Amino acid sequence: MTETQTPQATLLLVDDDPDICQLVGDFLDQHGFHVISVGDGKAMRAVLAQRAVDLVILDLMLPDEDGLSLCRDIRSSSKTPVIFLTAAGGETDRVVGLEMGADDYLAKPFSSRELLARVRAVLRRTGQGTDQAATAAVILRFAGWTLDQTRRKLHAPDGVLVELSGAEYELLLVFLRNPQVVLNRDRLLEETRGRVAGPFDRTIDVQVGRLRRKIETDPKNPDLIKTVRGGGYVLAASVTA
Repeated sequence: MTETQTPQATLLLVDDDPDICQLVGDFLDQHGFHVISVGDGKAMRAVLAQRAVDLVILDLMLPDEDGLSLCRDIRSSSKTPVIFLTAAGGETDRVVGLEMGADDYLAKPFSSRELLARVRAVLRRTGQGTDQAATAAVILRFAGWTLDQTRRKLHAPDGVLVELSGAEYELLLVFLRNPQVVLNRDRLLEETRGRVAGPFDRTIDVQVGRLRRKIETDPKNPDLIKTVRGGGYVLAASVTA
């Protein structure tokens, strides 16, 4: 058995607007991504020649080379997913970008939260930025507990079957795929329900409370799913697949 660790996904942001690079980079960094920002195609090529990245966020209009040709080059040598950022929001531009191999397309001005949701969706679809062994594993074990993904069954350390609702199962699976990683409410809600939390949305808090009552010895003083003040929640146990 091997211990599963979800690595921090690396995003390459290619945009010649320093304000966008700063704002988008800071926002994505706050949500658990490592962001490398560059301002033109030459710098993008230099980064890709030196290291692998999980996703490229690429502006269509750059000072030295257009994003379409850069996307074509990326596609010629790798399957790294690409999201276009551009002021050109017409249908023709979107179609051309997607036909060139882009995985998604977002027109400026855009919401940082919408970009975050699209980044996560593309990474999930392409399998980038995740621990492939953990994602594919049928059996996941943590702190003596066993989750069988094929049968969607959870067994306690003493072997007793613990019934989970659909929502509880999906939430537990997100934690098991991200062990020892702080997950905020937005990410948990988006991962389990495909939407972003509103300012007063406490759905995830309720679901975490229910899950704790199923797996914690003392739900009021949890050892497995811990609260991180101002950050969200974290599965404190290591996971084996």
